[in-house]
Amino acid sequence: MIVNRDERRGRASSFAAVADAYERARPGYPAEAVRWLAGEQPLDVVDLGAGTGKLTRSLVALGHRVVAVEPLAAMRAWIERTAPAAQVLAGSAEAIPLPGASADVVASAQAFHWFDHAVALPEIARVLRPGGRLALVWNTRDDRVPWVAALSEAIGRETVESRDAEQPLAASGLFGPVERATFPFSQQLDRETLLQLVLSRSYCASRTPEEREPVLRRVGELFDEHARGGAVELPYVTQCFRATKATAVCS
Repeated sequence: MIVNRDERRGRASSFAAVADAYERARPGYPAEAVRWLAGEQPLDVVDLGAGTGKLTRSLVALGHRVVAVEPLAAMRAWIERTAPAAQVLAGSAEAIPLPGASADVVASAQAFHWFDHAVALPEIARVLRPGGRLALVWNTRDDRVPWVAALSEAIGRETVESRDAEQPLAASGLFGPVERATFPFSQQLDRETLLQLVLSRSYCASRTPEEREPVLRRVGELFDEHARGGAVELPYVTQCFRATKATAVCS
């Protein structure tokens, strides 16, 4: 999943054009995963690269005081509509618009691999209070299911490896040991929503309509083969990582 800087900029910016599809089709996160990441007691939490606010809403539902930081205006508009209890700010992981030592948790969902880690990790450590936590989460399709493996063959596989989380954190020297947990869940999708889900992925959103057409056609074929009662069940594994700010790091 790791990407270089130029690819990161180009593909991340492509989400602005598909914000509506992202909101309609992307899954949220299991409540037990969000509790594991951020805890159940109300805390000051920054949702970094918040997208349309999928994680933001779950954090607010647990009673946390949430600041959602997102660079794309089309995404921020969704957060403002769907998570009015959260504060929404324009910003990025490389330039967080918050004072030092102002957060108990900095969380990021489906976004950490887009960050310039050399710049973003010191920024995250700056914003965290002593003993604060960085919490990362990705939903990945469960390719152990044969039809899901065929879907991934058509649209691109999504995996989370040590280089996506543990290695950047260890290399930074800013955080303690990384803890990891996984949570299974599934999403029910009708044909149109499955197509919207595919459109919301960066590897499809960044393509021209002509380039997308054969991909979407193949996805439609898979839906027709495997749907029951007008829907498919798409299984996921939610992969979570958390690490505490190192005590020697000053904000």
